[in-house]
Amino acid sequence: MELCERAAESVIGGAVKGSLKIMDRKKVMVGMSGGVDSSVAALLLKNQGYDVTGVTLKLKPAKYVGAYDSQDDINDAKMVADKIGISYDVVDFSDLFEKKVIESFAKSYCSGHTPNPCVLCNKFIKFGAMFDYAKRNGFDYIATGHYATVRYDAARDRWLLRQANSGKDQSYMLYNLTQNQLAHTLFPLGDGNFEKDQTRKIAEDFGLPIAKKPDSQEICFIKSGNYIDFLEKNFNVTKREGNFVDKSGNVLGRHNGILNYTVGQRKGFGVTFGKPMYVIDINAADNTVVLGEDGEQYSNELVATDLNFIPFDFPGSEMAVTAKIRYQSKPERARIVPLDPDKVKVVFEKPQRAVTKGQSVVFYDGDIVVGGGIIS
Repeated sequence: MELCERAAESVIGGAVKGSLKIMDRKKVMVGMSGGVDSSVAALLLKNQGYDVTGVTLKLKPAKYVGAYDSQDDINDAKMVADKIGISYDVVDFSDLFEKKVIESFAKSYCSGHTPNPCVLCNKFIKFGAMFDYAKRNGFDYIATGHYATVRYDAARDRWLLRQANSGKDQSYMLYNLTQNQLAHTLFPLGDGNFEKDQTRKIAEDFGLPIAKKPDSQEICFIKSGNYIDFLEKNFNVTKREGNFVDKSGNVLGRHNGILNYTVGQRKGFGVTFGKPMYVIDINAADNTVVLGEDGEQYSNELVATDLNFIPFDFPGSEMAVTAKIRYQSKPERARIVPLDPDKVKVVFEKPQRAVTKGQSVVFYDGDIVVGGGIIS
């Protein structure tokens, strides 16, 4: 019965067809950001016969200079909920978001890492705090506008996260989901195999006021997108000059602060070296930026921690996977080598460009998300 309830409705010519007959009208809390994806997710679930409540999470503390004001998104989500005809509420998780996402983001950058705040938000906020809030308030499921799918595998007796059959697949961002969360989460856009233009078409056909609203920016809590300016104004971070060095520690020149550099960067050093040079590492401990010649920005292996696995608790031995070292990268053949209970080495068949500390590495077996962790 549960698998039938989770089935997506077909969309033909942009029109939502039919509705599921759900015997006891399961209650679903839909996280509504005010954007087109979550709005259409709520519409599809309402059409399928679920008892839907939309919830917008208030996340961005107003105290931060240059922070994004979410009031417009709240207003948009409320208009959509009224148009669809579902209940709506706003839940304030700004204190938790500040601690788990914004402060972690700042700490990571100041440590010479490049964090992914969306991964943290999904882990601690959307599928952490919102999930717990929904369960406490009697909801059977939560749902979001992510493009991914969830299926139960009877042979393994496990819930599996799978890539969406869509160019918009977002499974990379969701590798931290637990078995309990997967069992009570719906992704109607992924289930429907929608592309983004199909999602917008549904919104337009139904007359949703956000149908042409642009996608959200990469760092949702920084209005300008300028993370250096945000960190300087809110965390007393100053640009402390230091040395460019090579792998042997030889000084090559001076840099104007480690925040200005990312692994793989080739330009913007303010120093000429007579040949192309690339950032291959950033060391906050001694305030150095390590540069290497062309080719040295590639690496065959990495170590990952803060791990989560989905089809099993932890690999018992080496296993072959494909792996992505950033959201937009292509999965590449690799081996997972267990080291400690929360540490693995990942060895790639082909060298990977700009393996970056703080980013997530995510493992796949075909379209199944095996798990992932933070590159350390």
